[in-house]
Amino acid sequence: MNEEIDDVEDLVSATDQLVSLHEWLGVVDGTLTTLATIHYNLFLGSLLRLDPRRTVDLTPFTRLRRYGTVLITELGYGNNAAELETTATYQPETDTFVLHTPSRGAQKFMPNTGPAGGPKSGLVAARLTVRDQDCGVFLFLVPLRDEHGPLPGIRVRPLPQTPGSAVDHAITSFDRVVLPRTALLAGDHGDLTTEGAFHSALGSRRRRFLRSIQRVTTGKLCLSAGALAGARAGLTIAVRYAHRRHTFAPASRSGVPVFAYRCHQTRLLGAVARAYAATFLLRETTRSCADADAAERADAEVLVAAAKGWITWQARDIVIECRERCGAQGLLSTNRIVDLLTPIESTITAEGDNLVIWTKAGADMLIGRGYRPPPAPAVRTGALTDCAVLFDLLVRHELYCFRYARGRLSRPGADPMDRWNHAVNPALDLVGAYATRRAAQAFLAAAGRVGDTATRSLLAQVFPLFALQHLAPHAGLLLADGHLTAEAARDLAPAVDRVSAALAPHALTLVEAFAVPDAILQAPIATDGYDAAYDDPAGPWQQAPSL
Repeated sequence: MNEEIDDVEDLVSATDQLVSLHEWLGVVDGTLTTLATIHYNLFLGSLLRLDPRRTVDLTPFTRLRRYGTVLITELGYGNNAAELETTATYQPETDTFVLHTPSRGAQKFMPNTGPAGGPKSGLVAARLTVRDQDCGVFLFLVPLRDEHGPLPGIRVRPLPQTPGSAVDHAITSFDRVVLPRTALLAGDHGDLTTEGAFHSALGSRRRRFLRSIQRVTTGKLCLSAGALAGARAGLTIAVRYAHRRHTFAPASRSGVPVFAYRCHQTRLLGAVARAYAATFLLRETTRSCADADAAERADAEVLVAAAKGWITWQARDIVIECRERCGAQGLLSTNRIVDLLTPIESTITAEGDNLVIWTKAGADMLIGRGYRPPPAPAVRTGALTDCAVLFDLLVRHELYCFRYARGRLSRPGADPMDRWNHAVNPALDLVGAYATRRAAQAFLAAAGRVGDTATRSLLAQVFPLFALQHLAPHAGLLLADGHLTAEAARDLAPAVDRVSAALAPHALTLVEAFAVPDAILQAPIATDGYDAAYDDPAGPWQQAPSL
């Protein structure tokens, strides 16, 4: 794959291209997706950003003679990595650093530092100590292993294998490994002078750390892309199979495809609608992240965090739905769906556990960092299939979540932890409502840009299904606040049925638009005559009838 990339540095620097690469990889292989996001995004992306003077020769990494990995998380420090213990102590007499693992909890947890892939180097997050001063956590470029194994002072012990993944995860530690001055990747937020004095324009050690690992923001988009690609592939397989697999039907001797049943239609078409919304949200978030200037950075970070959790959770739910709708066939690896699930599970935890990054996003939103509530829409009447009416209801739900969470945070007479615990779940609801509204907004904007009338009309039918399914759990609140009439609230479930019935003839068209080539899909049940994959050449039906 690396040999097919025209310019690796250009790829790493172009967010949209890197995200696109992960969308293809997510269909092909989960392990490959993981390896690519670590090497291209986290390793090379961080190296390019933190070494502006280009003191490091990138050729071994761009030509993949050496693989690059990243070692941040420690056994005792995951989402609180700013507090990690691994130390890099500056030695002025030799102008070197000593990298050391001081405790069991400081072992680097789960980097892919095993033997797979040959020689490796890593960006190791360590606490820089200069003249007994704790300068904060920075990244250091460390050769980890050559063709013979780990280098002196580096201990690598394999972790138990993750089901469905071939990544060589390991526990890694350092025993007083000496590094040259050039190993420190301080970027533009730190400087170690020739006299051995440390200076930084950022007074906060935490901000220095966050600047060092800023590439995880792009990683959230890459992982979202890989997960979503797997969900679209699963839908392509499940919808095709639902049209090929026949079952009984009332008063019928020939049977019907299982997709003829409304219960099958609403579940798969609802998943299709969510996949479209998630795809449009990913596109919009990628553009916002790539185009954001310094003043818009906080807004982009909140949007990326919200989108990452929303998209990867949606992707998992979609693939689980596809697996169930394919019955026993969905359990077979040859039909791909079950093997798409484990990589998606890993994206929910990687680059920040979804619940944790949503918690931080929720806190930021409540204090107005990176978020402004949408303006309240004007009173509008119309049918539950009217896109504008449905979007307004999504906005009203978000505004309710914002007001409620702010009110919970303002609880008087409580210590800070108790106040936050009082507000955290409503804050998470706010993040979910915000992500849903942004997905809906991106959906409608994308549909509005379509020139073909028939395509635009079909998307206008898909959107109500997406919106109705997300509004249904909140019908009581919308009714209580006067935004839904009792009649409309009762009509939500029937409206889902009506929209699904109208979309059912277009189901195959909708998944064909995902454009997953059969050569990459490679699932027998997604093809005509799928039973041929199980044919027995020596079976009795193969024998000529005896006279």
